[in-house]
Amino acid sequence: MSPALERTRPRANERLSRNLALAGVVALILLCLAWELWLAPTGRGTLALKVLPLLPAPVGLWRYRMYTYRWVALFIWLYVLEGLVRATSEGGLGQWLAAGEVLLSVVVFTACTAQIRLRLAAAKTA
Repeated sequence: MSPALERTRPRANERLSRNLALAGVVALILLCLAWELWLAPTGRGTLALKVLPLLPAPVGLWRYRMYTYRWVALFIWLYVLEGLVRATSEGGLGQWLAAGEVLLSVVVFTACTAQIRLRLAAAKTA
């Protein structure tokens, strides 16, 4: 197999970071929807709209789109901030859900950053 064709296949650590980012984003979407619609809704559930910016992310992450990894790594900090604010201002179940949002957001950021670094390093050596 030629080296050029071999490089088009993702390495194991690239697949791992992709799978972590993908699972984290899907889990974050599900957590936010469940939180705002069923578990501890605020108001009439309109805060569930906060998942809309995350909806296109799984497709780009699945396809290894570098642009998607970059914008998700930047955009995810809004979810970290929202989770931190609500973890310190709410009580009960809402506080635990906010902590889960922060945890998932940090996992997504770490996985996206790892993917970006791995791919840039591989491009440099190629």
